[in-house]
Parts: sequence; C-alpha cells; structure tokens
Amino acid sequence: MGKVYILGGAQTDFERNWTKEGKGVIALLKEVVISAMENTNLTFKEIKRLNKKNKIAVYMGNFCAEYYIQQGHLGPLLTEVDEAFYGVPSARYEAACASSSVAIDSAATKIRAGDYDLTLVIGWELMKTVDSKLCGDYLGRAAVYEKEAKDIEFPFPKLFGKLADEYVKKYNLDEKHYKKCLAKISYINYSNAKRNPNAQTRKWFMDERQANYRGEETNEEIGNMLCVSDCSQVTDGAAVVILASEEYINENNIKNKPYIKGFGHRVAPYLFDKKIEEDRENEYILPWTRQAIVDAYNRANLTVDDIDVFETHDCFTSSEYMAISAFGITKPGKEYEAIENGTIDFNGSKPINPSGGLIGCGHPVGASGVRMFLDLYKQVTNTAGKYQIRNAKNAMMLNIGGSATTNYSFIVGR
Repeated sequence: MGKVYILGGAQTDFERNWTKEGKGVIALLKEVVISAMENTNLTFKEIKRLNKKNKIAVYMGNFCAEYYIQQGHLGPLLTEVDEAFYGVPSARYEAACASSSVAIDSAATKIRAGDYDLTLVIGWELMKTVDSKLCGDYLGRAAVYEKEAKDIEFPFPKLFGKLADEYVKKYNLDEKHYKKCLAKISYINYSNAKRNPNAQTRKWFMDERQANYRGEETNEEIGNMLCVSDCSQVTDGAAVVILASEEYINENNIKNKPYIKGFGHRVAPYLFDKKIEEDRENEYILPWTRQAIVDAYNRANLTVDDIDVFETHDCFTSSEYMAISAFGITKPGKEYEAIENGTIDFNGSKPINPSGGLIGCGHPVGASGVRMFLDLYKQVTNTAGKYQIRNAKNAMMLNIGGSATTNYSFIVGR
C-alpha cells in the first residue's frame, strides 16, 4: 500500500465567537475550506474533475452539533459551501473529542485502499451557543451520561480530577508537588499560545504564580485537585487537512510533502472507574492510551528518540501529565522530571504543545484532532511561524475521546 501524504490545510482563529458575529456553521465551513484550498492550491475545478472519476471524498468530524446548534446529518454540509461538492461522497464521524481523528483515520484508510486520491478532512464545533454549565452537560455525553454526568455540574473536570487523585495514589506522589507540576503545565501551554496567531488565549494573562493560586478566588477549584487554570477552553472553531495518495502526488509532481508514518487507535473501558480497575496490575495508569502510542511507534518503526515535537490532548493538565510517560518521555510515575527539568518546554528536547494545546490554543471538541494533526504538518514543513520547533522531522500527537475511552495517535514526518 502507498503512503498517505498531507498537502496542508487551514484553521480558523479560535478566539472568535461565531454566534456573536451572527454567523453559523456554513460560514464557518466556507471560510476554513476555502482557506485550506488556497493554502494547497486546490481549485473547485479540480474537485469537480476528481469527482467525475470518483476519486475524492469528504470526511467530517463533529461531536455534538445536535445539541449545540440543533443540526444533524452533517456530512453533506459542504454542498452548501459550493456546488463543486455535489455528488462528492461525504459523511460525519464521531468519537467525542477524538471525532476528527476518526475522520482522519477513515480518510487515510480509503486512500491506502486505492479508493480515493484526495480527501478533505474537516473537524469543527460551535460551542459558544450555550452557557458554560449547559456546555458542560452536553460534554457529559462523552462519558456514560446516566452514571457519570447526569445532574453533575461540570462532569469532565471531576472525571479528570479523579485521574489526578489516582496518579498521586498509584505512584505515591506528594500532592503539593504534583499540583505544582500541573500549574507548570498550565503555564507552559498559556506561554506557548502567545506565539500562535490562532490561539484562543494568546492575549490572556497567566503566569506560573497565578496557576499556583489553587482554590483561591482567582483560580477556583472545579474538580477534585483541578482548578480553572487546569482546564481547556470552550471554543468555536474548525480545522481542515487535505490528504493525497502517492499516485496523486506523483502525477501532479508535488514535492516535499510529509506523510503519515504511523497511527494507533485503541478503546478503553467506557466507565472511568473500570479504567482505573484495569491499571491496578499495569505499569501505566491508562494502559490503552499507552498502547495506542506504542502501536503508532511500531507502525512507523520509530521510538520516542525519533520524535522532535509532540501535540497532546491537554483537556486538563492531568491528561497532559499522563501523556508524558505514555509517549515514553519518562517512566510512569516520573513525569515530574520532564516538567521540572525543562524537557517539555518550548526549547526543551521533547517539546509538548508548542501550539498552546487545548488549554492555550482552544478546544472546539470536534476540531481538536484535525487541529493537532495540522500542527504536526506545520512543524515538519517548517511553516509553524513563531511557534516553530527547529529541525522538526517527526511529530507525534495523542487525541483522546471522553475520559481516555477512545485513544488516537498519529506520527507525521518527512
């Protein structure tokens, strides 16, 4: 099977509130799709040509549009963007916060199988249509709603607060020290976001001292050990990547494009408490998350030593803390070493989330997988601007859905 290449893509400015602008999903999709096409020199004429040959398809990732904007049947929405998409096969993919990673995986699989030469993969979510409490309830559908979210205020901070509790218990950590490490993660992501022109928090203030004001009025507790500074953002936004077959790359004499070197996809027990039961006899606290990463390494024939930059799913600082050992940067229980010695800093040897991550860049749930994937592309093509990591040849991401129920990892490189 041939390689799956990445031509490029686009991301909307995650700072924007589309409802306040008086714009809806069609405006969102039109803007990001046309931007992606311009960035990759793809024309509507070319889309029509490939459509006649049945060699193009659209893959759309979205979690919860039925609640946020009362819209289902999302796959065909691009027919409202331009008539060039009439007839183009399209469908919506859903796996909570990993929705658009499922879309990437499905699109890449069809290219490897030889069914399509070009695929547009779109991830999006409009979340600022409701207040934060109702938004938290909607997000609770990514857990087992009746048991883990119904009638619980902000259920996901509490679930990932449980992850923090379990970390301290499993590895016999000092709680105050652990909280300082979470604060450092938050500070790093907010600092990185200031370099990213599309980051939601690029104009916000957050220093390490502020992140350590835990449980105070300026940084209230929201779930067990987690405070407001530990949480990702409620965000409107969309991202697009365009994937191409090796045949299409060769026919069009396209040079120097990266490709997908490896991927991993694993599903853990749905209930968080059952996940914790599984880790009792395992070195890793979330073994299926770790396995998805190992699968990506194995498919790429690479190790952590080969990866120059990481993007991870920091829906909460506790999930990024977990990812440090899941990536293999440290041993489980020793994540604090990489935080304290600067390994994961922007200028460290294994930088994590130079984009700002979900905490700094923003987390439009259905878009985050594609956004991270697009940032891998930017890093290995030296097009990340002020948040570029020098000499990045291989980049890796971890995208999780729910309480690390669906786990996706991709490696992109040159």
